[in-house]
Amino acid sequence: MVLSVTGQKIVLLLALCAFLITCKEKEALSEHQELLPEEPFVTETEMETEPEAREEVTVQTGQGHGAVTGTVQRPLTVLPGLSGISGRVNTNEIDPVNYRNPDPEVLRQMGAQQYIISYFAGEQFYNAGDLDRAITEYTAAINSNGSFIEALISRGNTLMKKGDYIRAIEDYSRSIRLDGSRAELYNYRGYARSRRGEITLAIEDFTRAIALNGNYVDALINRSHAYYQIRDYDRVIEDCSRIIRLEPDNAFIWNRRGSAWYHKEDDNRAISDFTEAIRINGNYALAWYNRGNSWYNKGEYETALADLDKSLAINPSFTEAHSSRENILRHLN
Repeated sequence: MVLSVTGQKIVLLLALCAFLITCKEKEALSEHQELLPEEPFVTETEMETEPEAREEVTVQTGQGHGAVTGTVQRPLTVLPGLSGISGRVNTNEIDPVNYRNPDPEVLRQMGAQQYIISYFAGEQFYNAGDLDRAITEYTAAINSNGSFIEALISRGNTLMKKGDYIRAIEDYSRSIRLDGSRAELYNYRGYARSRRGEITLAIEDFTRAIALNGNYVDALINRSHAYYQIRDYDRVIEDCSRIIRLEPDNAFIWNRRGSAWYHKEDDNRAISDFTEAIRINGNYALAWYNRGNSWYNKGEYETALADLDKSLAINPSFTEAHSSRENILRHLN
């Protein structure tokens, strides 16, 4: 049977939808595999004569091009109004659509609805780093279809990247009202709230995300950091232990749990966790620094000095490590 031109367009659009679904599934398998770059460390009140453990800020939320201060996952879902097609579709043989980066003009020629065209135009501007024009296109998509959740999420992530956390929270809240079953939306909103210092609300959102997905490492990492901020070290340890069971080679979390043990004055457990972080990443200057402080607390000054020297060999500009080292030398002299 020969399809009409309109029928061919519909098939192409459906194939595009199927490809996006496939991409989403592939992204979901690896959404937690990337760790964030280190952000500025959480600064605790330092003792005048005693070095202190420092916990690293890790605001992980997965991967995808909608990154904010590190990464925030951006899985694509089925576009509203389009349904999947049965059977296998070899999208590589379909021309002229580029399914990884659809051309809005081609979509227009195919007869795609305006909100879909605006959405993909926004994606192109986002990828090009033009956040303001991306927001304009996402807004056009939302104005055309107020239930188009992907445009709301994309605009929320773009606003968060720009540091406009209030408007980002509004978009995430609208998205949650449309689909409250998506754990990542609570994680995104919780992250935005944490950036505003709304730690209690952030913890509530992270907790909701974890309730929806008990193995949601990103949300567990974010909640453990939020608990650390309010000095609830027992809960930090609980969350870090869950993360370690899921990601045993996550050096950042071994360091975070060690920092919590440090603040509970359990130096032996702190040293054990810092040692594991160092085993995983021998160039982890912060873990060497923290372990040195723990040895200092135990009166093992020479061992502490050796760890601080290692930390400074890795990062010569580590100001706190210089200060801790001077404290130990003063004590020894």
